[in-house]
Amino acid sequence: MQFLELVQTSQQVAGTSRRLAKIGTLADFLRQLSPEEVAIAVHYLTGSTPQGKLGIGYAALQAARVAPASAATLPIETVHLTLSRIAAEKGAGSTQRRAELLRSLFTQATEAEQDFLFRLLIGELRQGALEGIMADAIAKAADLRVAQVQRAAMLAGDLPAVAHAALTEGAPGLARYDLQLFRPVQPMLAQTAEDVETAIADLGEAALEFKMDGARVQVHRSGDEVRVYSRLLNDVTAAVPEVVEVARALPARDLILDGEVLSLLPDGRPQPFQVTMRRFGRRLNVAALRQELPLTPYFFDVLHMDGAGLLDQPQQARFAELARLAPANLIPNLRTHDRDKAEAFLEAALQQGHEGIMAKATEAAYAAGARGQSWLKIKKAHTLDLVVLAAEWGNGRRKGWLSNLHLGARDTANGGWVMLGKTFKGLTDELLTWQTAEFLKRETGRDAYTVYVRPELVVEIAFSDLQVSPRYPGGLALRFARVKRYRADKPASEADTMETVRQIAGL
Repeated sequence: MQFLELVQTSQQVAGTSRRLAKIGTLADFLRQLSPEEVAIAVHYLTGSTPQGKLGIGYAALQAARVAPASAATLPIETVHLTLSRIAAEKGAGSTQRRAELLRSLFTQATEAEQDFLFRLLIGELRQGALEGIMADAIAKAADLRVAQVQRAAMLAGDLPAVAHAALTEGAPGLARYDLQLFRPVQPMLAQTAEDVETAIADLGEAALEFKMDGARVQVHRSGDEVRVYSRLLNDVTAAVPEVVEVARALPARDLILDGEVLSLLPDGRPQPFQVTMRRFGRRLNVAALRQELPLTPYFFDVLHMDGAGLLDQPQQARFAELARLAPANLIPNLRTHDRDKAEAFLEAALQQGHEGIMAKATEAAYAAGARGQSWLKIKKAHTLDLVVLAAEWGNGRRKGWLSNLHLGARDTANGGWVMLGKTFKGLTDELLTWQTAEFLKRETGRDAYTVYVRPELVVEIAFSDLQVSPRYPGGLALRFARVKRYRADKPASEADTMETVRQIAGL
């Protein structure tokens, strides 16, 4: 199939806010693909590539943009093969060879195809084909129940592979995706609750747990063999021998555990997230680093034990098994429907240096990869007054508005501004209308996606924390940022500084 047909499908999906219309468009497209194209197309339409990171930066992509082809002649398979060759380039001269391959690919692409490729490879593709919608579309295209596809994707951790199985083999193809030792599943995710009162009102009696700012881990054990997987399902066993030792000592033969691992100070308070993550970036001298930054695992769920899958068991049953199995490494917890007790539990978590608490529905099954209302996170958010440096044009329902904000803090050491991240969350239609007009008044330049503005507007941003990030010049990035309000009372000269940002980050 021609790559342009995939691009046009993406444009159609982005052009409607109606979920059923998105699903129908995607399903129609998926039915037309060859078996070899299915997984590739699902990757592209959900904003990823089968090759993962390609080693291509923004400057290289800009340099590759040549005069577009006048007619569509580029097959999906050619795009895939070229990106595979780019990913395989290593060693001396590889940067130049990757650039030449990329330029060759862009030379064959029409303007619309170039635009899609640029946004896909820079990680800024937001056309509305999120994984939840894509799972529904796969089910519709293959004439399967949505629950079948969702469960297979949950257990496989690989939606493109599930799409291929569904569309080429139907239900029998999905049947092989079941919970298996040493095949990690996507972790269950949480929604955010505004406060304890909201969480208790939504859940009634809730299972409360400390929310620790550590590294999410999934631990698999069969006999003496133990493997530890990261949140991204990468094998990190060699980096965390403490976790392996704890898992081997538990009174069970086979296990799959879900938890957090973090480095603690001598007084038991947690080290900052970025300090814990130093253990995961090292493959040499693990023993020495273990002495410097020992890790402690805390488990909050058990998904499999001694031949029995527990995914479909209610949370309270799974947690009871876990409490019996691993009391020494159990996450601090409380089960209550009393708001005052829940508030006191939150305060205790914060006083001990943790992010906040989780509130979980006691009757809920484990929905791997899902971000539903069964798990709610409650945190004391930080806020910063930052300056808007640029904004990107919105897609779908936000088309025509400047939406995604580029946020910067004052750099008192060097002058100017240091970008800390982007957000489009927390914006009402009223704010979108207002800020679009205000940004255009302050425009200093633009490209196809972004309008750059004079750094004059101050916006109050709530965020969970800061993480080390090589993507931004200051080395830090906001996590889970959202707009609270614009600060008309503050000039840009009174925006928060990088010194304040580093203090919050514990640096």
